[in-house]
Amino acid sequence: MTQQGVRWTADQVLALAPDAASRTAGSKLGAAGPWSEAGSSDEGTVWGLCRGSGSRPYQTVIDIADSTGPAYTCTCPSRKFPCKHALGLLLLWAGEDGSVSRGRAPDWAERWIEGRRERAAEKGTTGGASGTASPGDPEAARRRAERRAERITAGAAELEQRLADLLRGGLASAERAGYGMWEETAARMVDAQAPGLAARVRELGAIPSSGPGWPVRLLEECALLHLLDQGWLRRERLPDDLATTVRSRVGLPGSADGPPVRDRWLVLAQYDTVDTRLTTRRIWLYGAQTDRTALLLSYGAAGRAPELTLPVGLAFEAEVTAYPGAGQLRAALGERFTPPAPTRIRPLGLTTPEAAARFGEALRADPWLDSHPVTLARVIPTPDGDAWQLADADGDFGLPITPSPLSRPGLWRLAALSGGAPVTVFGECGHRGFTPLTAWPEGDGEPVSLC
Repeated sequence: MTQQGVRWTADQVLALAPDAASRTAGSKLGAAGPWSEAGSSDEGTVWGLCRGSGSRPYQTVIDIADSTGPAYTCTCPSRKFPCKHALGLLLLWAGEDGSVSRGRAPDWAERWIEGRRERAAEKGTTGGASGTASPGDPEAARRRAERRAERITAGAAELEQRLADLLRGGLASAERAGYGMWEETAARMVDAQAPGLAARVRELGAIPSSGPGWPVRLLEECALLHLLDQGWLRRERLPDDLATTVRSRVGLPGSADGPPVRDRWLVLAQYDTVDTRLTTRRIWLYGAQTDRTALLLSYGAAGRAPELTLPVGLAFEAEVTAYPGAGQLRAALGERFTPPAPTRIRPLGLTTPEAAARFGEALRADPWLDSHPVTLARVIPTPDGDAWQLADADGDFGLPITPSPLSRPGLWRLAALSGGAPVTVFGECGHRGFTPLTAWPEGDGEPVSLC
């Protein structure tokens, strides 16, 4: 049952939006004007009729209490999920101005709600049957794994030769050759069934055009790629956890096989990265009892948002299961026992020197790590020439903010939230600095998403 006494904030609602256009359109529908018959129930459902361009209003229903996350339905033709009407209705509900009253759902909303409950019950009673299917032939699976390992080994050996040729000819040759050389090498790694190697090779191709200092950056990334190649070629000599990390970095699929950890998980941050093939959603969680950070990954085809959505600042009780590997924080979300609800939970914070040391420790376990999640306590966003840093309020140290957030509105939201006073900031600490993702003011203020 959802906690109806405490509503979501507008930021938490807008975090559900699949894209910026939906966020803007949903915000415009967050007022009472276009809505009629809006209501909510103690069971965690919200409904309403929204006036649109047609003769009939759109029927919108939201199940906030669903254990797998908010669920939506709307009679509008939009293919976005959630649509702007669902976002607008949630904003109206979150406003607590009396526009969404408590009551009994109308028939059209009740039919959808009951249908969801019935399907959930059927899934619960029949879910065990799917586990009775006989597994595939283990001997055939072993042979397939051996053949793939042989192809990856051949690809890694070829890549080693290409890196040696590059260094022998000089890094300037990479600028003259252009991106085509790297794309062709990446295609060879795809043929070798090593998508992790292919992705890192493609990243090399963009470095020569990345501005001053690119030869140093290219040499650094080539060294890491060489280290990964050598790790694969000598994986039998590595400790088990590190060997598992190498297999994961090369691109071999793994599965979450650790013991389930039940906790009350706070949603620290959620953001998407998009390329031509895939949208990847990263959701960071913090366990209140275990003081543990976990990463959930969700994927959507190009142009479509992933289905898993968890608004920042809410907490829910659930089990997560870790993926194997040294220093790996990725986990799979298991059974959820409560719906996401507002909370006063905050992660424990570190000083900036402690955060840098934490990143160094993580690098020992996974040398190919780009960044590590940390929470900074009592820091002040401060200009530093043309850049910014997060300076300790009680010390003489600070962490530079990575260049990418400097052009985003999130940096200015962070500066406005601070106003020169200390704040708590969660983000990713890496070798290029700190990327802020979420911030909390001093006291009991609500979190602000900076993504």
